[in-house]
Amino acid sequence: MGLELPKYPVMEEEEVVNLELEIARRVREALSSVPSLEGSRDSYNQLVGVILHSKQLGRDELALLETTLKGLAAAVSLIDLTHHESLVSAIFSMSMWNYAPHVEDALAELIVSLAVSNGKYLDLSLGMLVNNFTPPPYFLDKLGLPYGLDRKNQVLSRVHAAFKKISEYVPLAPLRLINLVIQRMPTIYHKDRAVLIYVENMLKLESGEIGEVVGNSVLMALVDRLIDLDLEIGWDAILRDDFNKGIFEMELEDEDEIVESAEQHPGEFRLSRMTLVGNSIAELLDNLLVLTFEHLESCERAGRLAKVFETLLQSFQITVMSAYKSKFTQFVMFYACALDPENCGVRFATVLADLFVQDSRPEQTRMTAVAYLASYLSRAKFLSVFFISTMLKRLVDWCLEYCKTHDGDINPNAHRVFYSGCQAIMYILCFRMKVFVDVPRLNLLLMPPLEQILKHKLNPLKVCLPSVVEEFLRQSKAASLFTVSETFIFDGLLESELSRAFGGLERLDTFFPFDPCLLKRCDRSFDEQEHDLDEFDTAMSKMSITPKNGYCYKFGGRDSTRMPSRIRPSTSPESL
Repeated sequence: MGLELPKYPVMEEEEVVNLELEIARRVREALSSVPSLEGSRDSYNQLVGVILHSKQLGRDELALLETTLKGLAAAVSLIDLTHHESLVSAIFSMSMWNYAPHVEDALAELIVSLAVSNGKYLDLSLGMLVNNFTPPPYFLDKLGLPYGLDRKNQVLSRVHAAFKKISEYVPLAPLRLINLVIQRMPTIYHKDRAVLIYVENMLKLESGEIGEVVGNSVLMALVDRLIDLDLEIGWDAILRDDFNKGIFEMELEDEDEIVESAEQHPGEFRLSRMTLVGNSIAELLDNLLVLTFEHLESCERAGRLAKVFETLLQSFQITVMSAYKSKFTQFVMFYACALDPENCGVRFATVLADLFVQDSRPEQTRMTAVAYLASYLSRAKFLSVFFISTMLKRLVDWCLEYCKTHDGDINPNAHRVFYSGCQAIMYILCFRMKVFVDVPRLNLLLMPPLEQILKHKLNPLKVCLPSVVEEFLRQSKAASLFTVSETFIFDGLLESELSRAFGGLERLDTFFPFDPCLLKRCDRSFDEQEHDLDEFDTAMSKMSITPKNGYCYKFGGRDSTRMPSRIRPSTSPESL
């Protein structure tokens, strides 16, 4: 009693229904024959053969497979994990990517029916759907083609619809699902396209109807994977030139703009993307960051960025801050803050400042926090002058109070947190000095206490990074803010023995996490945002409209006639 379709040239609707009923009856008979010791297994073996048939299927074979899957969906109560092990294994090894849409629908219906019928099949059903996040290897290279994109949308829409149906019948299914998603996440050594499409599906879960349950876990797992990739890229692969260069005239050197004979100007610290060209890990990280940026944009449009940001902030504190001098992952935070400066942007800086001033926190945590804070306040053009001055005042107040309670001499090891705070203040002012020169009230608010700090016996000007101190003193002298009696001779040094001492093994004295991003697509995302927002700002300017809370017109670069960007990290300090 084999499973096959009669050879009808054309079938009426009623004949199709009768045929489907006949196939369903034969499926039930095949399933029932296995537990019986007297029954023949031929029909069951033929049933398994229909599911396992992997060669190119003709029209009749596809119709038989579709009808068989529907018959199995109607008979899930007869399927036994022990007696029908070969059939169950065959079903859960199927890939939707291999079949036409009507077969995909029948397969999805069967998987959903199995998941909701018996707890034994829940994990197997969810796992099978997760496996369909990525296509078979032969199809990966087709994802960039129009046909491949259409096929991807066909398959993944059915996969996520199946998740939704299962979750409606089994409320605990999302919790089981997220464990499987994280466990089966491709490693950093899988093909780029496989990792990207898998992460795309993870983000689809986060923004979908079950995102309330799985969203936090998805985002934290994503940040973990970004850090894994980040740490695979060593600093030696990034810094092309000697480290004894100035850090305040940074330029990005694109491989398309390189002129071999070009000479580097003294004091210029050139960052090169050429060192990352051909680095497969860097390219994968670049693509994942752009995918994450696009997801953040969709969250912002949907009005849910603030909620997503809280999860990212938690993951940042757990994962990114504990990583050794993360190079790129932190730009996820920067991008989210740029999309919503008044909420995310302010929240990020406030949390970093809170971490720094809390005496109960470990030294390394506090120093890492203030390094992030200094770099963020220096580079984020979307923050208001008032807010930056508020953050600076918190740092100045803490350092001044520290001076009042500590009367010893220079000791980089004993006062690491203090020196990191002082360096943060000077670093921020190297980029923001013009604002405090132009606004006398801010000058009077911050400069007198800062002068007390810098002239204290702990002498931060001698301990902090010479390149930062030198630039700070140069700008302070040009602005006539205050003078120091002692003469400092740095000889163009970026670092010193004292700065290395307070920076520790982690070299937090040389950590500037929001320096220009070297990943090409990631950096281009900032360019695109800059262009869009510059057009918006220009239009508002023509209409004589002041942006809300002053979050648009901030901190122009060297060309004071140009509308500054809100998104892109600035690349040089403001000139006086």
